[in-house]
Amino acid sequence: MDDRILKYINLALLGLYPIAWFAPLISAGLLPIFGMDQISILSGIISMWDSDPFLGAVVFLFAIAAPAIKTLSNVIADFFGKVLLPPWAAIGLARFSMADVFLIALYLTVIKGIGVGRVTTEWGLYVFTLCVIASVLVTVRRH
Repeated sequence: MDDRILKYINLALLGLYPIAWFAPLISAGLLPIFGMDQISILSGIISMWDSDPFLGAVVFLFAIAAPAIKTLSNVIADFFGKVLLPPWAAIGLARFSMADVFLIALYLTVIKGIGVGRVTTEWGLYVFTLCVIASVLVTVRRH
């Protein structure tokens, strides 16, 4: 893949990640953990922060901070030539973001399996998954 394309994919990720953080991941009919109809990454972190600040901080770190730092550092390297992260750090941060997609899928499976209300996936889950996969592929391809 052409390096110019990778640069613009990273640049696009700077805009797509924030959309994915605010977009609804799931809709829940009766879910006492969150007490709301649509759950986004940001609303989930806020709900977790109230009940378990450590878990909220961990999810914030891996769902928001890690992808933002990695993507921003790649854009800076692409357009300004200043490398902020060593390759092992960039690849590691990209892989940690993939863990979020796995956890969301696991939560959906558990919630559907125990029959607590009605849970459906929303478009934000697909945007977030696309961002994470694109970020991993671009990072691995570059390094």
